[in-house]
Amino acid sequence: MGTIQIRNVPEATILELKARAERAGRSLSAYLRELLNEEVSTPPIGEVMAGIAASEPIPYDPDFIRETIRDGRL
Repeated sequence: MGTIQIRNVPEATILELKARAERAGRSLSAYLRELLNEEVSTPPIGEVMAGIAASEPIPYDPDFIRETIRDGRL
């Protein structure tokens, strides 16, 4: 495991992060680690949008939509 140090964080930000960590029942380090892990596990919006743009469009077919909803495949 590595170590990250962040400098020049505003005091108000630190206080809010500590409060949120406490409400979540975690230490500040555990809370921040969880936030960072969440951030890197979520693809950037640009990648998501590029993937959507590269996808084949789904033709508008009311019967397909009804069937999909009925089958719970949404």
